[in-house]
Amino acid sequence: MSFSISTKNEITTLKNSKSESIAELSGLIRNNGYLENNNLYLTTENNNIAEAMKEILENLYEIKVKINKIDNLNLFKNKLNLIEISSKVEFILQDIGYYNKKNEYLEVPPNYIVGSNEEIRAYLRGVFLCTGSINDPKTSYHMELTINRKEEAIFVQKLLNMFELNAKILNRDKGYMIYIKEAERISDYLKLLKANKAVLYYENIRVYHEEKNKTNRLNNCEQANIDKMIHSASKQLEQISLIEKHMNIELLDDKTKEALIYRKKYPETSLKELSEIISLETGKKITKSGLNHRFRKIKELAEKIAKDLVL
Repeated sequence: MSFSISTKNEITTLKNSKSESIAELSGLIRNNGYLENNNLYLTTENNNIAEAMKEILENLYEIKVKINKIDNLNLFKNKLNLIEISSKVEFILQDIGYYNKKNEYLEVPPNYIVGSNEEIRAYLRGVFLCTGSINDPKTSYHMELTINRKEEAIFVQKLLNMFELNAKILNRDKGYMIYIKEAERISDYLKLLKANKAVLYYENIRVYHEEKNKTNRLNNCEQANIDKMIHSASKQLEQISLIEKHMNIELLDDKTKEALIYRKKYPETSLKELSEIISLETGKKITKSGLNHRFRKIKELAEKIAKDLVL
């Protein structure tokens, strides 16, 4: 079962107030319903959505709702549930803000349908149930709603962004796509829908990915430091080799000579580790900064020898 389907199944189990049920129906019917021979029809592949809508419609309007199985135009998908409403159609469409009292079509639902945050949430649940999809966070972070009409798409985007979800809208060949890409905002969207189980799953995967990425960044940083240390130690050994080849190291001062000897003895240690080894073995404290100063002298001496050789 896909993440989208499991999320939709969870949403169908929520218990709504009457006004929330009306708002949810409004979001669903406005984006999925169609009229034919004075009957209202809804279609969905999801059996749970079909049964949930049937229950809401029958409880709210005291009618009988039929669900029939019909062939899907996409042969690779399941049969469609055709939800048929044949009574009180005009009243239902007025009640959910599809028509006004004059039976005129409304481009967007009236304010009383989405008058409170809870009703807005319910409306957005209805929209998601019939047009929405969310990628499993194991694969990518993406949520989208596919909406046919421009006015409805802008209206839904506005509702989403009232909750600071940063929803964007794209004009497609067949309608409009509203989408959210940021992982944290998709998680907030799921919270908005009250899909709590989906939120828990999504957050667990999101946090795992973030920790994994953090670990990878730290490992990459650590590897970069190791590479830098090895390169630095290798350069120091080259400089030491040049000095030993062209002068007597006994002529060096004791501190510089000590640094030279210990670098040869421990060729792969970092400057910090080498300063700790010298301090421990000689009984004389030397800091990383102090040891670095000695290697600067070695570098300057090696550069002078190299320059004299050229001349």
